[in-house]
Amino acid sequence: MKPFEFTYGPKLIAGAGAAAGLGALLPAGRCLFVSDSQILALGLAEPALHGLREAGIEPVLFDSVEADPSRATLMAAVAAGEGCASVVGFGGGSPMDVAKLAAYLIGSGDDVDAIWGVGLATGPRLTLALVPTTAGTGSEATPISVITVEGGRKLAVNSPPLLADFAVLDAELTVGLPREVTAATGIDAMVHATEAYTSAHKKNPVSDLLARDALRLLSANLLRACEAPGDLDARGAMLLGAHLAGVAFANAPVAGVHALAYPLGGLFHVPHGLSNALMLTQVLGHNMQAAMGLYAELGSLLDPALGELGVQAQARGFVEHMAGICRNAGVPRRLSEVGVTAADLDRLACEAMKQERLLVNNPCPISEADARRLYEAAL
Repeated sequence: MKPFEFTYGPKLIAGAGAAAGLGALLPAGRCLFVSDSQILALGLAEPALHGLREAGIEPVLFDSVEADPSRATLMAAVAAGEGCASVVGFGGGSPMDVAKLAAYLIGSGDDVDAIWGVGLATGPRLTLALVPTTAGTGSEATPISVITVEGGRKLAVNSPPLLADFAVLDAELTVGLPREVTAATGIDAMVHATEAYTSAHKKNPVSDLLARDALRLLSANLLRACEAPGDLDARGAMLLGAHLAGVAFANAPVAGVHALAYPLGGLFHVPHGLSNALMLTQVLGHNMQAAMGLYAELGSLLDPALGELGVQAQARGFVEHMAGICRNAGVPRRLSEVGVTAADLDRLACEAMKQERLLVNNPCPISEADARRLYEAAL
């Protein structure tokens, strides 16, 4: 066995209604509660907020987080959390990303511009609990926070102190999600598992195990969750699958699909899960020769009938299976459907090349010309 390192995720609390027990997890004092206005308007946070107050913890609400949160939003959250003893991130990937980095910046006093990158944040942070309301990003399991800065660029802090103390998976919080959000976030989680399994760096037996089980759970339950949104078993399986994928890619990092997806979010404000879905099959096709054996393993996992075929057929069957899930889930399939035109391709390709921390993990190189070709094929 080759030497490897693996970091497990936060303490996991899972179960319908689990968010109401947040108060028992956090220290006394004020708590910065990071979410977005829509989640609060829907009342999803009320059981959690009630539980905090019952425990004598005063929540300080910060509900200004937008999709692809900006540096200004992050710093506003840090200002709002002054004097707090803990932070809760409650929502999709954006509130959780802001909560992670705010908890660190408040606790450490560091300058955010000094810690962009991998392993540069080494100070203390406040107690941190993360509660996902979508089954997709896996952000509650990772030490990564992605923030959009000037020019639509996405910068990330990836350091162990951003790993939360607690992750709470409450299936009741995802029941009211619109079908398109359930679909796109579920596909996002499947991309996390796939890219962790094929990562050129830090792929290891434990991340492989988690990625495979994540794909199994997500593949079996995504359409079920879309078509029967009140099915708590399917919703719970999706949350667990997304979490396992998050732990996997926190250790074996994501790659080309994400590198090409990020400019779609930064420049066109395409939701992250959807941007991954839009580029998924194109990048899988580009990687086929380099990753064929691994794609074949995933193909036979998702469709046992493929196991009777050759490696190439199994690998192509995996790509077709993933394309079929995207198609049956009903997510947009072409970049033109989200406002991208041929005139945007050069800029997108140029921006994708800035995602060096992701591109190096791809099973094979992606040049700027490759990126433009893949965007054009997805148009």
